[in-house]
Amino acid sequence: MTLLIVIIALALIFDYINGFHDAANSIATIVSTKVLTPFQAVIWAAFFNVVAYFIFTDHNVANTIAKTVHAEVITLPVILAGLIAAIFWNLLTWWFGIPSSSSHTLIGGFAGAAIAHAGFDSIEMDKITKTLMFIFIAPLMGMVIAAFISIVTIIKNIWIKLAIILVSLFLTITFIPFNEVIKWGLIISTAIFCISYLVDHFRQPPSAYRTGNMYKRLQLLSSAAFSIGHGGNDAQKVMGIIAAALVANGNIPSLADMPNWVPAACYTAIGLGTMSGGWRIVKTMGTKITKVTPLEGVSAETAGAITLFMTEKMGIPVSTTHTITGSIIGVGATKRLSAVRWGVTVNLLWAWILTIPVSAVMAAIIYYIFKLFI
Repeated sequence: MTLLIVIIALALIFDYINGFHDAANSIATIVSTKVLTPFQAVIWAAFFNVVAYFIFTDHNVANTIAKTVHAEVITLPVILAGLIAAIFWNLLTWWFGIPSSSSHTLIGGFAGAAIAHAGFDSIEMDKITKTLMFIFIAPLMGMVIAAFISIVTIIKNIWIKLAIILVSLFLTITFIPFNEVIKWGLIISTAIFCISYLVDHFRQPPSAYRTGNMYKRLQLLSSAAFSIGHGGNDAQKVMGIIAAALVANGNIPSLADMPNWVPAACYTAIGLGTMSGGWRIVKTMGTKITKVTPLEGVSAETAGAITLFMTEKMGIPVSTTHTITGSIIGVGATKRLSAVRWGVTVNLLWAWILTIPVSAVMAAIIYYIFKLFI
């Protein structure tokens, strides 16, 4: 029982670290465009991290994380070793200002400890393969959607612009099985955007200053949506780990019986972590990749939110770091390819690729050390 309590405590600590490690993802663009001060931005992001608790009730990502390793080989020492490795890698990358993936370090740590315990047959390769694929697919999705939104936004013909937006909304809610809360959220958000464009179009005389202010206000909405996606995606990963520990210890018979206090605690922890900020990574995400305007901030955050909502529905644990990075690159590339600092981007890519294997190796080493004493 003592070991279970330690694991739950460490899992929530990891969730808290995840919050401040990934705070930059939620606030970098809105701070760099000076829509909110850093303090206001972290409060804003943390609030909507917790709001995600009431929106993402299917727990698809949590189920995927918990089933990364076959249930029969999951033990408390395996989970503990994976958590310690994930926490260490998260703190290390935070210290050096590297926006690595908290999601992938957790998956890598869990899988590495399981392999050390029972060999490569202990992991569910299908789920690992999907996760590895989305290291590249998620930022590409964010990049394409962000570029699309940016191009549509700068179309001067208001009626063509509105037609494209409404058709895109119709296709999205028709072919992606979002729950009713997300569907209505998309509809209401789209309505706000369309009304804003109409008001700005018919307001005379035209004013670049007023248009800029309009995008600053819209960025509050897009930033909130991205923070909801961040909370819904990342808090669930820790939920999956805690649920797996409860099953392994015999407290609950299956993941479907996860008690309500688990999601409540996880969403609270990630919200508190986000409030603590992530100042070392904000500079990389907000200024080093490309210079972002309020219009581009709206495009990047909206694209990131849509990507996170889609992947959560598919139960794929993607990285919010990768997603928003791809989105920022997408808006930068619509200006010109040279607007993106590709050297910084390549360095980030290496950090993404190395996260899972490095975390897995560290977790395996930690597990072997545990075996000497447990």
